[in-house]
Amino acid sequence: MAEESYASFDVEELGKDTSHLVAQSLEDLDFSKLNPLSPQVISRQATINIGTIGHVAHGKSTVVKSISGVKTVKFKSERERNITIKLGYANAKIYKCPNPNCKPPSNYAAYGSNKQDNPPCANPECGQTLELMRHVSFVDCPGHEVLMATMLNGAAVMDAALLLIAGNESCPQPQTSEHLAAIEIMQLKHIIILQNKIDLVKQSTAIEQYKQIKKFVSGTVAESAPIIPISAQLGYNIDAICEHIVNKIPVPVRDFMASPRLIVIRSFDVNKPGTEVEDLVGGVAGGSIIQGVLKIGDKIEVRPGIVSKDESGVFKCVPIHSHIVSLFAEANDLKYAVPGGLIGVGTNIDPTLCRADRLLGQVIGLRGGHLLDIFSELEINFFLLRMLLGVKTQGQAARVQKLVKGEILMVNIGSTWTGGRVLAVKQDLAKIVLTAPVCTEKGEKIALSRRVEKHWRLIGWGKIRKGVTITPECS
Repeated sequence: MAEESYASFDVEELGKDTSHLVAQSLEDLDFSKLNPLSPQVISRQATINIGTIGHVAHGKSTVVKSISGVKTVKFKSERERNITIKLGYANAKIYKCPNPNCKPPSNYAAYGSNKQDNPPCANPECGQTLELMRHVSFVDCPGHEVLMATMLNGAAVMDAALLLIAGNESCPQPQTSEHLAAIEIMQLKHIIILQNKIDLVKQSTAIEQYKQIKKFVSGTVAESAPIIPISAQLGYNIDAICEHIVNKIPVPVRDFMASPRLIVIRSFDVNKPGTEVEDLVGGVAGGSIIQGVLKIGDKIEVRPGIVSKDESGVFKCVPIHSHIVSLFAEANDLKYAVPGGLIGVGTNIDPTLCRADRLLGQVIGLRGGHLLDIFSELEINFFLLRMLLGVKTQGQAARVQKLVKGEILMVNIGSTWTGGRVLAVKQDLAKIVLTAPVCTEKGEKIALSRRVEKHWRLIGWGKIRKGVTITPECS
């Protein structure tokens, strides 16, 4: 059964005309001359990933729709419950009017990813065309407590975050605290706080909550973050968000020359029921390129690939070999894709291996290139939070207990999560054997969660020192 959407674009959108965008060519491609703001790059794909984080129902998906025009809640189960369950994606181009008579923030505007690069200014008295400033991918994270692992997966590819706080509720709510702690762990420094639903409260209430927010973020990575009052539902102050994205979030430094590496966050079988055998297409992997450039025709390897256990319980990993048959960023077709943004990679992989996010957490690189090792056991330096976020015992925040030999943790590494059993603990060092092998590297940061009151709760983070690796077998 075909899925409703894949990567950051919809199947039905792929026929859109892109001739009005800057053309890409493989014939004269020179990686050394590309950067995230190159016209042939920014015209077609996003180069910055911005997450939307915060408590459930605080307006994360609504603010993404207000900026991009794309509704990220696409799956039936999400529509029925009116919450985000899977990571949602949407791209947007952000423009600025160069006319000094168009005053900020109203001189900023946002349109969909397929919009021309120099549309006319919306001000009828202006007459000038807008300048394309940024092309952004939004990673829309679920806010429900039971979906914390999904949020952490999205954090793996974020360059910045919009922290949503509903103006009609006290601050902080449980997942507001937990999400802020998570992006601190991931060392995300660029944050914009959106005080949403401002249309539902009195001015005095909004001012009082503003003070709550300042107190809440004091001493955190978001201490100096701007706080913008908005109404995502009514589109109020959306232009101010665009202004802050351009001026407060720098373009990340990208390495275009390195061996390409893409972290898979979603994967899909896009074939519709009843498709004839000769019309079947390979699976699609959706994710973000961390380094290097992928192009159509590249021979790729997917690691860890197909994982199994032998009779003695030892993992076997057979990487999947394929080649890239198509690249897309939403409806925009690409000849090559650069770091940043959310990319759909069309392959000739058996679609059964890709359906229902089965490639989640895998890493794609060039066959024969510098690929990440596959680990089955990790030795980490770990750091625990003092208190459990979002959990109270007798009205007081619960303390985080020490790691115990033999306990089971949830370990978030890159865009995947897996179980981990603690083999040994000594001071701030721990050995963890994983329930499923993962592609990672020494120095990578990981998030640690513990089962508390039937839910996985963030308790700390670690950094990989070394581990036990698996030698991949030939496919």
